[in-house]
Amino acid sequence: MTNPTAAMIVIGDEILSGRTRDSNMHHLAGQLTSVGIDLKEVRVVGDEHGTIIAAVQSLSRAYDSVFTSGGIGPTHDDITADCIAAAFNKSIDVRDDARAILAAHYAKSKTELNEARLRMARIPEDAALIDNPVSAAPGFKLENVHVMAGVPAVFEAMVASVLPTLTGGAPLISATLRIERGEGDIAGPLGQVAKDHPALSIGSYPFQKDGKYGAHIVIRGNEQTEIDVAAQKIEKAFQ
Repeated sequence: MTNPTAAMIVIGDEILSGRTRDSNMHHLAGQLTSVGIDLKEVRVVGDEHGTIIAAVQSLSRAYDSVFTSGGIGPTHDDITADCIAAAFNKSIDVRDDARAILAAHYAKSKTELNEARLRMARIPEDAALIDNPVSAAPGFKLENVHVMAGVPAVFEAMVASVLPTLTGGAPLISATLRIERGEGDIAGPLGQVAKDHPALSIGSYPFQKDGKYGAHIVIRGNEQTEIDVAAQKIEKAFQ
């Protein structure tokens, strides 16, 4: 049985301009791997309605789950919620349950729930809220799309809220071998092992140290026995 699949959409001009370094993809990939969900694709898109809508529609059809990060804050360029609503032909407005969460949060700090902050309570029709224990403003799930904040601490908290609700598969197992030869020398035998074990992902990651070439061979799969067999073949080939 194959694992469930997932995709991610990282949203924000600041990512594409290089102003902000994204760490959310790395975190999400690790968390999904731990529960047996295969992250198959990641797209980085700017703050453009048409681009976001097209990415959501395409990926939600192609994969079991989609996760977005960014664009659900209080400023004018936070357009993700509107784009998700448009992608699924849903209306969007301030929702009472989301408003109540924000009102309680800002009341504690004696901060005004002004019009800008109230934008974070705009939730598409039929969406379910995603808990945000860090800064209160909720994310949401619509169809198979999980919409979450871009701030890493908040994103990670939302992932922790969502993860128990997902159906996983077989967690990915990996083994790493260090081969003290250049990739040109190991390519042939390594390719044969990969051909013999199509269920495994076998990657070669070269390095150079003290004038010598080598590679770390990483074997990934869902069955420990098959990984062990492939590792033994690789070790034997380069004894």
